[in-house]
Amino acid sequence: MTFKERLESGKFVVVAELQPPKGIDLSEVHEHAERWRGRVDAVNIPDLQNAIMRLGSLSVCALLKGKGIEVIYNLSCSNRNRLALQSELLNVSALGLKNLLLLQGDHPSIGDHFEAQPVLDLDVIGLLGAAKRLQEGYDLMGNDLKGKPVFFVGTQVNAAAKGHILDLEVMDMEKKIRQGVDFFFTGSIYEPGLLETFVKKVAHFKVPIIVSITLLKSVGMARYINKHVEGASIPDSVIDLLLKASDKQKTCIEIAGDFIRAAKPLCQGVQIIPLGWENLVPALLDQVGL
Repeated sequence: MTFKERLESGKFVVVAELQPPKGIDLSEVHEHAERWRGRVDAVNIPDLQNAIMRLGSLSVCALLKGKGIEVIYNLSCSNRNRLALQSELLNVSALGLKNLLLLQGDHPSIGDHFEAQPVLDLDVIGLLGAAKRLQEGYDLMGNDLKGKPVFFVGTQVNAAAKGHILDLEVMDMEKKIRQGVDFFFTGSIYEPGLLETFVKKVAHFKVPIIVSITLLKSVGMARYINKHVEGASIPDSVIDLLLKASDKQKTCIEIAGDFIRAAKPLCQGVQIIPLGWENLVPALLDQVGL
């Protein structure tokens, strides 16, 4: 069953993020993907995440797809103009890839090439619109295509937003759905109460929500995420658990497992972001019975 088929059938999905290497040695990528085979419904491959220069999402997705692994290709607005973005979407389709995660992207100033210039010719709404137009058989200038791509399109939403920011997020979701979004990933979230508030607010959209959780390695990491990652919200109770933990990996799995069990009735899937602890993903899935 494909990722699209599983979501459309209403089944709970499990996604794991797998970062491309900084270089061309793909041995660890293949090792982790094989370890997850049969355990996750799709592997999400970021593209220049955090503005760090790495191997791109496209080649990793194509190689893993060739091994029979369901993948989600990522594309952001930060580093390409509208010509390159549309061409890249056609490349994706020509290689038989259908699952997309379209994002605004990160400003180069936060990455390892801080002098690079951002492009941002289109914003994420514009990129979603481009994907929609291509599937209708036209480019952004109205020129006909020879053959139409077919995509299953996702984007990101801030489920930890509060107050008027949450209202703006809901309005933004509605715009994105009008541009053809089929599913949403949330940013990393650790508070079931915040998630429940968000889900109730957007239930009328009837679009699948996949909740992301990052595996927390340390108190320092948790505090950094709270300070620098937009939409992330790690409560003091979780930070206290990390502070007292004698076995960081065991505590990390327990924190993630407790959240996934609480979140499961509220959403249609979970994305696990391991950030170097890819080997813990099967143990976490065992703990929560997935």
